[in-house]
Amino acid sequence: MSLRLEPPFGQYLQTLGRPAVGMWVCSGSPVAAEICAGSGLDWLLIDGEHGVVSLETVQQLLQVTAAYPVQTMVRLPSLDVVAIKQFLDAGAQNLLIPMVDTAQMAQDAVAVTRYPPAGVRGVGSALSRSARWGGVPGYLTEAEKYISLFVQIESAAAVANAEEICAVDGLAGVFVGPSDLAASMGLLGQQNHPQVVDAVKRVIEVASAAGVKVGVNAFDPVQAEDYLAAGADFILVAADVQLLALESKKLAARFIQDAAPGSTDVGY
Repeated sequence: MSLRLEPPFGQYLQTLGRPAVGMWVCSGSPVAAEICAGSGLDWLLIDGEHGVVSLETVQQLLQVTAAYPVQTMVRLPSLDVVAIKQFLDAGAQNLLIPMVDTAQMAQDAVAVTRYPPAGVRGVGSALSRSARWGGVPGYLTEAEKYISLFVQIESAAAVANAEEICAVDGLAGVFVGPSDLAASMGLLGQQNHPQVVDAVKRVIEVASAAGVKVGVNAFDPVQAEDYLAAGADFILVAADVQLLALESKKLAARFIQDAAPGSTDVGY
């Protein structure tokens, strides 16, 4: 029986007709991932950089979310040849590579997603989920059309090199990380600082001018709307662990702290 794969996120963005709105899955929980997948959001980002998510967990999360009408991207720990090969073989069609500061790094990332002679990806699709264990006809010769690669611009150096990065052939888009960008600018923890916001918008402008899809992370709803108005094509507005932390604190504030005699400060 012949199997087929869904079009990747890059193609999805081309046809959506509006910005794609999504959230992080950082917990590694299949239950949380499945709940988020059924929320009505456009896409999910499984975090393999800061989250406690192993290769096996990523494959499981991809499997449980596959039943829902949602796009799923995986952020890798780093630009690593072996890790990229393994995550692709686990069935990740959409990859985000963090901390890409130069066009050369972006080119290196593209090469790892392509089979020789176009790149350096190791061949093992018949043994892996990427080609559904040999079930997808012509996967080896057509693998590119099933993969969307995004790189993360999250430093002052990357912003300065944004035009060259966006010119790299084989990228589906770039994604701006304001938190690390703020830190690199000497503004740790101030991702809404005007200088950081201006830098993010410069990347949005450069990418848009180059015809490259550009995304950004923004948990502040007002800032998220501002970036969307500036031309962001896709955005992350929350995370599973963040929502759980905030809502559980609200419950504690309402039913415990507010009930304490003389208590007026609920910590918000």
